[in-house]
Amino acid sequence: MKQTSGNGALENRQTASLTDSLMWVHSVLKDMCMPLLMLLFLGACKETVPKTNGQSLEPVVLRQPAEYEEQSAVWLIWPPDDHLRKYSNEEVTLQVIEALAGRERLMITAANDSLLQRAKAKVPREYLERGWVQLMNIPSQEFWVRDMGPNFVQLVNGQKAIVDFGFNAWGYTDTQAMDDYTILMEKYDEALAQHLGLPLLQTEMISEGGNREVNGKGVLLVAKTVEQGRNPNMTLNQMEKEFKRLLGVEKTIWLEDGLVEDDHTFKGPKRLENGTMAYTAVTTNGHIDEFARFVNDSTILLAYVKPEDRIDAIGKENHRRLEENYHILKKATDHNGNPFNIVRMPLPELIIEEMAPGDTVYDYISTLSFENGWEFPRGDTIQVMAAASYLNFLITDEVVLGQKYHREGMDVSFAVRDGEAEEVLQQVFPDREILMINALSVNFGGGGLHCITMQEPLLNPLKPKK
Repeated sequence: MKQTSGNGALENRQTASLTDSLMWVHSVLKDMCMPLLMLLFLGACKETVPKTNGQSLEPVVLRQPAEYEEQSAVWLIWPPDDHLRKYSNEEVTLQVIEALAGRERLMITAANDSLLQRAKAKVPREYLERGWVQLMNIPSQEFWVRDMGPNFVQLVNGQKAIVDFGFNAWGYTDTQAMDDYTILMEKYDEALAQHLGLPLLQTEMISEGGNREVNGKGVLLVAKTVEQGRNPNMTLNQMEKEFKRLLGVEKTIWLEDGLVEDDHTFKGPKRLENGTMAYTAVTTNGHIDEFARFVNDSTILLAYVKPEDRIDAIGKENHRRLEENYHILKKATDHNGNPFNIVRMPLPELIIEEMAPGDTVYDYISTLSFENGWEFPRGDTIQVMAAASYLNFLITDEVVLGQKYHREGMDVSFAVRDGEAEEVLQQVFPDREILMINALSVNFGGGGLHCITMQEPLLNPLKPKK
């Protein structure tokens, strides 16, 4: 669950210079005669921007490789909890591991030793012994690695680096009063860069990986509402310049609002067709990976609402938003100036569950202050909408992991829609196997399979496998 406090403004983040730090340590060591401490300090420090003669020599980014390019590994964070007591996030994580083990190198971090030991007990021993799955302890809070985790880029010298965007918990934390919970998540990518020994490029701009789609050849898709909300003091032009500096993109395509089910929860509940109210699941306010994805450098998969789902207010509004984005994409061009090939993917039917005190998402929603003056019915059960989408898939070298929704007791129409989505994925990924996973437990935390995974690109042609 995306669990934080308050609303976001641009975070003021500053990094102390290595020179000042070394001067301070030198004075301490001189007085205390502890050369060993100096060695430990120097070994632990990693300067993110090297300097020569006082001049900054920031690494220059060539590009961010696309998700469908060859990969070195897939990263996950072991889930610390569940969002709804009847659904298991751990079960979804194990399904991802089972689907990819032996095909992708899986790098899994755990927030503490207790979770690390649990992961060791749950992951098949063979996968660990063969090196298919590697476990490590890196502090974190939640398991949304795409949003707070490493953004891998390629430098002009061919080397790999990590971009450290600002993070304010999807706009739920006030950047002027960052709490420890959010700060630990914001520092996750920095800790991982240090663990891997990779250069780190930093910025004050706040941006999550789930709201950025690149085609690897200089084009970036983003949802404007999300980026403007995270960075109210930046213009679109300023953000585009930062995206170019950090990701090497030459063209940014700004799409409008995302899905209704992904609206910020503090905006208040939505009225359903039957007149009852339902909350979003502590969602992002419109991440692009819920509705528009690159499947190759000139083809975009875009969600649409089927005619039979346009009868209620949510379906109608989703239809309006998605068709507005369709018209934007129809006018847009790729890196060669050619129109995009746009393929449409249906949205799943609306999925609602009851939540009660003790469910993690319920307990967090009960702490929010709602923009429309809505009063939360503390102690009573509430209805919550899953952040369900067939667009929130993960692309790997051999497999595409998609989301399916039909379970025993559900109407057969859900199974039919799952089948339609699988066919579309096979159409746009003819050379990859399509595996559909029921990730509803993750959806009820405000994300999906794409949100809990992050690919690491392969920049060396000799790929270590198995």
